[in-house]
Amino acid sequence: MVTLTLLEPQQKTPLDQWHFDDESIIRIGRSADNDVVLTDSLVSRYHLELRQVNSDKNGGSWQVISQGTNGTFLNGVLVTQILLPDNSELQLAQKGPILRFEINKQTTSQIFPSPALPYTSCTHEGNSPNNLFCIHCGQPLSIIQTIRQYQVLRILGQGGMGTTYLAWDGLGRIAAGHPQLLVLKQMNADMAKIAKAQELFEREANTLKSLSHTGIPKYYDSFVENGKKYLAMELIHGQDLEKLVYSKGPVVPNQAISWMIQTCDILEYLHSQHPPLIHRDIKPANLMVQNYNDRIVVLDFGAVKEIATTPGTRIGAEGYCAPEQERGQPVTQSDLYAIGPTLIFLLTGESPFKFYRQRGRSFRFEVANVPTITPQLRQVIDRATEPLPWDRYQTAKDLVAALAVCKV
Repeated sequence: MVTLTLLEPQQKTPLDQWHFDDESIIRIGRSADNDVVLTDSLVSRYHLELRQVNSDKNGGSWQVISQGTNGTFLNGVLVTQILLPDNSELQLAQKGPILRFEINKQTTSQIFPSPALPYTSCTHEGNSPNNLFCIHCGQPLSIIQTIRQYQVLRILGQGGMGTTYLAWDGLGRIAAGHPQLLVLKQMNADMAKIAKAQELFEREANTLKSLSHTGIPKYYDSFVENGKKYLAMELIHGQDLEKLVYSKGPVVPNQAISWMIQTCDILEYLHSQHPPLIHRDIKPANLMVQNYNDRIVVLDFGAVKEIATTPGTRIGAEGYCAPEQERGQPVTQSDLYAIGPTLIFLLTGESPFKFYRQRGRSFRFEVANVPTITPQLRQVIDRATEPLPWDRYQTAKDLVAALAVCKV
């Protein structure tokens, strides 16, 4: 049996795992028909193959055959075809994703025990305190609770609406076809009594289920257990832009522009749905930059709404919310408005409110004295945040074109 573990590049902590029992060839690449799919721009569609060259009760011998344009590195050395040592690391391209290759003696029933019957045969000795999974048996080392087939490993966050867990689905790859390490969102019991909160929670599940984009977390499952609502979705490995700026300071203009172009590409996808979908909560805290490819993923789809002809509930973060959205009448240009204050935050590290001042009969963002905001970029921010939606960029593509010109 072979285990492949996706590692976080800096700390080398496990991010995801795949187990193979009887396969003699394991294909890895960006294309969806691979055995291991890695959606990284540095990874080729069919990047490499692992081939079993002989078999025995200890897992036999395996070799790697590299087919990727950007190369494959075995323990830091560029290779094309070579035997694989047990417990070795494969990196797909320099700065690309890292996979740990391990040959295991365990059977499928040991690797994927029933959640109701905890694995007890392994002592888990010799594991690092940072490990999520045992290096011997592949099982989670610490389980907070079990919810259906999902084993909760860690609390990722808690808020007014609910609690977000890091969870392990031991049968995920076989039964449901999705990665085994994922996010499980639980709606708070108090919120479940509020009709609007229930609507937002269910809306996020239904919206994610209907969408397919690399910049939007994948939907896996939603259910009610013991009267509580749950949503299982893709785990995004990275940091949201709000935390990133607070921890590291403002970013350089080209980086901020690149991230906003990526955000606009995702908004273009949402706005092109039939009917168009409006996110309504674009802000730095809902924009996650992935560790391994520096790409943006848009989070929190609880506020997503179709265009309405009558006023609705006011949803949106202060400082990032367009005037018409404040009145409960969002349009697609309301999402584009939020790109302006998000750029201001990324480039200054300050709340956009600091720059929000009265100009004539309305309030506008005044950033003329910010050295990192060029006159050209200032014009883009100014137009994106026009008080009236028809005076702004009309589509995300229009805003992308304007931002691209601002790169230096």
